[in-house]
Amino acid sequence: MNDTQITLTGRIGGDVTLREITGGRAVATFRLACTPTRYRDGEWVKGTTSWHTVKAWNRLGRHVAASLANGDPVVVHGRLVADLWERDGKPQTSFEVVASAVGHDLSFGTTVLTPPVPATDSVATPATAPVVTPAVTEAGEVEQPARAA
Repeated sequence: MNDTQITLTGRIGGDVTLREITGGRAVATFRLACTPTRYRDGEWVKGTTSWHTVKAWNRLGRHVAASLANGDPVVVHGRLVADLWERDGKPQTSFEVVASAVGHDLSFGTTVLTPPVPATDSVATPATAPVVTPAVTEAGEVEQPARAA
């Protein structure tokens, strides 16, 4: 299979929507704004913003909907898929990315992964993660919590 793989970095532009569909499947959809920046003549110059539709299916989609919000910087990797149709007898094409991986862009900040807790009985109960309040130094810097090995 010769799928076109693509990796995009940008910011989420709008709400992430999650649709539950038949058979227990789910799809999260969001728009991604990608604006290239270049350093020219001693200053940063922004290029033209391109907008992309991203879809994430099933478990990834549920995690995306629970984790990301409007304005979040993200990295998306997935398949570039063309949608072809006709309007008024003229062929039309649009592209979307079917994501295989989505995450926060850590060049803009930090994040903490919270793995899902598997259900142990027939009735799933929501998992509660401990709330960690970061320590702040006298200089006003946030100390990062130590990570378990």
